[in-house]
Amino acid sequence: MDNSPESGAGNFVIKRVYDAPADDDGCRVLVDRLWPRGVSKERARLDLWLKDVAPSPPLRTEFGHMQERFAAFRAAYEAELETNPAVQTLYALAAEHGKVTLLFGARDPETNHARVLKEFLQHGGHSGN
Repeated sequence: MDNSPESGAGNFVIKRVYDAPADDDGCRVLVDRLWPRGVSKERARLDLWLKDVAPSPPLRTEFGHMQERFAAFRAAYEAELETNPAVQTLYALAAEHGKVTLLFGARDPETNHARVLKEFLQHGGHSGN
């Protein structure tokens, strides 16, 4: 089965893990390497914690959630995703559930790895920019 976005296999959205779960979230996947502070496993209502799809620790440290480093971070993270087998796990979940909510802990809803990941998945493994 073709699990690429071109096959129409699912919809990816992003949401802060601190936001309340919704009935229409579909499959809820935490895409952070570290567990978010102050969130219980019950409150998170995860279907999966996919640590391996998160940026590598050196890349995450280098980025440091600084806006001026985001373009370089995006390019480096997309390069990591190109060879990351966890990406196929997300395509398979989308094919199975229709909708996958990628959960993240970062404060900034625009400048974070989950947004890069969502765009990467929706464009078939290629940058939307």
